[in-house]
Amino acid sequence: MTFDDLNLNTPLLTALDDLGYTNPTTIQHKVFPIVMSGRDVCGIAQTGTGKTFAYLLPCLRQWKFSKDKAPQILVIVPTRELVAQVVETVKKLTTYMSVTVVGVYGGANINTQKLEVEKGLDVLVATPGRLYDLAMAGAFKIKTIKKLVIDEVDEMLNLGFRTQLKNILDLLPEKRQNLLFSATITEEVETLIEAYFNDPIRVEAAPTGTPLENIIQSAYEVPNFYTKVNLLELLLTEDTSMTKVLVFAATKQLADQLYEQLENKFPGTAGVIHSNKEQNHRFNTVKQFQEGNYRFIIATDIVARGIDIAEVTHVINFDTPEVPENYIHRIGRTGRFDKKGIAITFVTEKEKPLKESIETLMKYQIPIEPLPAHLIISDVLTEDEIPKVYMKTIQVKLPNKDGVGPAFHEKSAKNSKVNFIVKKKDRMMKKYGKPKTRGQKK
Repeated sequence: MTFDDLNLNTPLLTALDDLGYTNPTTIQHKVFPIVMSGRDVCGIAQTGTGKTFAYLLPCLRQWKFSKDKAPQILVIVPTRELVAQVVETVKKLTTYMSVTVVGVYGGANINTQKLEVEKGLDVLVATPGRLYDLAMAGAFKIKTIKKLVIDEVDEMLNLGFRTQLKNILDLLPEKRQNLLFSATITEEVETLIEAYFNDPIRVEAAPTGTPLENIIQSAYEVPNFYTKVNLLELLLTEDTSMTKVLVFAATKQLADQLYEQLENKFPGTAGVIHSNKEQNHRFNTVKQFQEGNYRFIIATDIVARGIDIAEVTHVINFDTPEVPENYIHRIGRTGRFDKKGIAITFVTEKEKPLKESIETLMKYQIPIEPLPAHLIISDVLTEDEIPKVYMKTIQVKLPNKDGVGPAFHEKSAKNSKVNFIVKKKDRMMKKYGKPKTRGQKK
């Protein structure tokens, strides 16, 4: 099947031809006729299956020009990177159409975005928090929205956008078409569908946990963190096919530490991206990577779904992800659009159970590769890797000395008299003013 077989108009077909796309992916050709029929859709698809085109093509095909310039299509996504990616995709697809698209997200000046939205638009792409703020400020007409797309809904709920999402759904006009896309359908997602969707048709392109056929997976068993660093340096140095590499780290701090070490070894060819980095830094890093100026970037899971870069050659899991589904999202960054990709995972003894959980989810065993003979095995351990000796400590309850005074204290006024002997002669003298004596003894 080609895009010519779908009921697309000439402007969209010409744009697809310019972009070099001829064949729709599974999710794209399955979703297109359902959306065109007007039914609600619940699409279950992994990252990298082409679901952005799957919802944009039918929505743009049914878009009608309006002088009002009020939003007809609303796309809600979890991250600012994904907003930028969807906006860029809409612009590419509407080269021969007079469609205005605007992207809004948190972390940027809301007044600037409010002015841009108020100018008029056809497609609004937004993160839930900023979208709700602009809706409350009356920046755009909510009643004109005909199609709602919620992409990566499971990640949106994981990031804590539950309340904002429900508030937005309550504001939208009842007469609308709902399209939801998610890699995993959790109980929470099911509840959302039941409450706000009208009997959606489910479309499953690649069930969660199915290893993508275009991705060659492998793993290395390594003893510790610094050996991982040595192995990563060795692979980047010796493997010339690693031209666009995404390295995933478990935490923001680890991503920064790894970047500092590798930047010395590969100056000017590395970038780092995570949620603590400023918005401009994140966008610039992705741009440098897309243009080939950066050979690799180090990222955290939060951006695993927000980066859509063509021709990523390798994904390296520096840390084995704790959530098995995150492994699928990570490796889905490579092997896109029927191109081959390679995913490599570093596994320590402590991480072996995590690898087993991933394999259980995928129903596929990741092959273990032997370590390179000339790899330097480090014996330096991080603080977390140093074995800890636990000794039983007996808690001795000490007496409470709070409020206890000194052992010696002053006598009360009553008891402070001093006893001393007064002679009778002195007493008489004091009483009579002269010495009194008894008579002479007879």
